[in-house]
Amino acid sequence: MPEFLMKRLHGYHIIAIFTVAVIFIGILMIYQWVIGLLGLMIIALLLFYTIQAKRTFKKEIEEYISTLSYRVNKAGEEAVTKLPIGILLYNEDKVILWANPMVMSIIEDDCIGQPIAKIDEELHTALGLDLKEVTIQLGENVFRATFKREERLIYFFDITEESKVKKMYEKEQTVIAIIYLDNYDEVTQGMEDQIRSKLMSQVTSILNRWSKDHGIFLRRTSSDRFLAIFRQEVLEEIEETKFDLLDEVREATAREKIPITLSIGVGSGQGSLQELGTLAQSSLDLALGRGGDQVAIKQKNGKVRFYGGKSNAVEKRTRVRARVISHAIRDFILESDRIMIMGHINPDMDSIGASIGVLKLAELSGKEGYIVLDPNNISRDVGKLMEEVEKHDRLWAHFISPEEALEEVTSNTLLVVVDTHKPSLVIEPKLLERIDRVIVIDHHRRGEEFINEAVLVYMEPYASSTAELITELLEYQPKQTKLDLLEATALLAGIIVDTKSFAVRTGSRTFDAASYLRSQGADPSLVQNLLKQDLDQYIKRSRLIESAHIYRNGIAVAKGHPDEVCSQVLIAQAADTLLSMNGVVASFVISKRKDGAVSISARSLGKVNVQLIMERLDGGGHLSNAATQLGDVTLDEAEQLLKEKIDEYFEGGKTE
Repeated sequence: MPEFLMKRLHGYHIIAIFTVAVIFIGILMIYQWVIGLLGLMIIALLLFYTIQAKRTFKKEIEEYISTLSYRVNKAGEEAVTKLPIGILLYNEDKVILWANPMVMSIIEDDCIGQPIAKIDEELHTALGLDLKEVTIQLGENVFRATFKREERLIYFFDITEESKVKKMYEKEQTVIAIIYLDNYDEVTQGMEDQIRSKLMSQVTSILNRWSKDHGIFLRRTSSDRFLAIFRQEVLEEIEETKFDLLDEVREATAREKIPITLSIGVGSGQGSLQELGTLAQSSLDLALGRGGDQVAIKQKNGKVRFYGGKSNAVEKRTRVRARVISHAIRDFILESDRIMIMGHINPDMDSIGASIGVLKLAELSGKEGYIVLDPNNISRDVGKLMEEVEKHDRLWAHFISPEEALEEVTSNTLLVVVDTHKPSLVIEPKLLERIDRVIVIDHHRRGEEFINEAVLVYMEPYASSTAELITELLEYQPKQTKLDLLEATALLAGIIVDTKSFAVRTGSRTFDAASYLRSQGADPSLVQNLLKQDLDQYIKRSRLIESAHIYRNGIAVAKGHPDEVCSQVLIAQAADTLLSMNGVVASFVISKRKDGAVSISARSLGKVNVQLIMERLDGGGHLSNAATQLGDVTLDEAEQLLKEKIDEYFEGGKTE
């Protein structure tokens, strides 16, 4: 307690004592006047002492307040001018009115009377947003700027050291990677031990040299798998090289006529070692699901970056997986009371053909199956196929609309999604929410968006089409499979369309599937009739091709007229035609669709990974065949976005 307060309390005691004494002396004067007179004199002295004490107390109070006011003002002045906190005042026009010495020391020029934008454009922009603070860099220092908009005041806190420690912490974070030899078992099957050992020694030597150059802890965990542990700083260094390790291993083994490719799954970011290991395995699954020969880097927040993917997926030589999947699907069908089959929006021949094939799987197991199709959202060639289906009473009875499908769903319904794995692309997303058990069958490279909690996933990027995969599943059904002409033809049409008449993405198993369908009665002439073009469609496609120009490195870009609407099939056909021109290694066609969206169809001969470019625009597909749809953009804006992503692909960048 302050001294003057103690004295004030002491004064109150004296007054109380003085009052009691006066009363006592008054009584005493009546009986003993001499003693009373003596007491009166004592009271007079006490009164004198009290008055003096009061004057002294008042003086001390005034001195204390004066000193305190001086100290407060001095402390405020010191805080404003000497504390390591910058203070800046501005007016309603965001012009600087005053700044303390710290701010003046940060900015070399005199900032008074200057707009805030002259100090830092980001700071000026942040003032117009609903932000409480923003981090900016002025010179070599990093500051946290805190806004007090009502007072038009900005505080600057120097967080340079904090920023350095944070960056150091981020660089020191642990990263776990799993390296997998995609096709080691296939290429070494039946190989002599000496040759196999030599090949593996070559691959191991490249990996050991790579790990030594970057300071990576590398250990082999099985014949085709390695574990790598390193720091975030090292990961950034390797990302700058775009993981050229993939190219080095592929090219080195290709010289031995036995090309081996790598897939790498990387788990990074904050988290325990167990979480990073899980992320690494998840990333590897994603890389393999996209066809292998690439790197997937996954963070705890779910963001994924991809590198590589320059070669086509390697076709598996074993049919064991197809047989196992065929029997597993049959078991799921037998456990269900009905089967819903659904493809992607704007279905093509592959989607419809695969759906008819799955319907046959349900029929072979004695279960009711239904194909979900929106009759108002189909292309011309699919429309021709549906005209043939309408003549086929048994098959036509199993096609229902999305609304009817929702009404038919029961608690024991099985949903089979074909030719896509993205929830946003299915014909009726509500079916995914209503049905607990979902099977996904697809031949596209896996993207970041995926149908969650599917009971069975059969994704083979090596396959030419989903129709090819379904055909193999039909071959392995226990019951003798007999397709009628239209069922076999629909599956064959799906293969022919996706392979451009067996010209692209065609493996030995593609011909095996086509041969099986032909033996089941598939009619190639009917396929050709289904795929015939109308004259007006041919003219439209010619106009698209006429608008093409070479952008860079053999990249052809064509753009339709703003007032002209083209179907997805027509846009894809134009991209295919451009690819057949001399000097063109990749083609992109941009046009408006009936639904108002802008579609981009991309094709390549394999040297350019159009899938990575389309993924940057929220699309996807294969290395040589991909597409995307953009909403709320003009054709010119879509072309500009496309060219930016092409530049990023060739000049380097991360695929988020």
